[in-house]
Amino acid sequence: MKSITDNLCKVRQQIELFAQEAQRDPAGITLLAVSKTRPADELRRAYEAGQRDFGENYLQESLEKIEQLSDLAICWHFIGPIQSNKTRSVAESFSWVHSVDRLKVARRLSEQRPVNLPPLNICLQVNISREDSKSGCLPEEVADIASEIASLPNITLRGLMAIPAASNDPTEQQQAFAGLATLFTGLLEDHPQLDTLSMGMSGDMAQAIAAGSTIVRIGTAIFGPRDYSNKTV
Repeated sequence: MKSITDNLCKVRQQIELFAQEAQRDPAGITLLAVSKTRPADELRRAYEAGQRDFGENYLQESLEKIEQLSDLAICWHFIGPIQSNKTRSVAESFSWVHSVDRLKVARRLSEQRPVNLPPLNICLQVNISREDSKSGCLPEEVADIASEIASLPNITLRGLMAIPAASNDPTEQQQAFAGLATLFTGLLEDHPQLDTLSMGMSGDMAQAIAAGSTIVRIGTAIFGPRDYSNKTV
């Protein structure tokens, strides 16, 4: 298996290639290393290879790694489902939250964000493919929820996030990402501070970048296949 350093180099090269094909500046696309289920020493190796942004899905697991890696200047992103009774730990420990899907969660994050920390960066998660099994607000709810979130203190609405329905058809992937990009553009008139479209993973990164993604969430292509047998929520 290739090393994490080699994998990171390859992913960065892919991002640059896909950006050039879309006539975009690669510097405008952040690589978020999705490190769920991976041990802290693997994250440390990725950090040593220049990676700074890491995304975690499982709160207890992530808090342990945040403690173990507290000597590193990591920007931690929470990208998993958020239970209302766990918002305090998220608000206290992360710089970004990509998975806010309802106003109740945003309010709790706002109330529980320590005042000595910068505002928490928020992405509103959208169920762009309208899947019953997926979290996220519906497209028609985005404008109203975004306006409510933007008015809250201690958090900053940065943009939208989505995980479209799995598909092997690049055209379907492109259409889903384009739908999220259209919602994003529609918000800019009332929320000109928005600058983030969190979309695209290992299998659909090219289509996401073509549609305007500013953060791609890549895990397996960096760390290899995952073992979920020992995960903690």
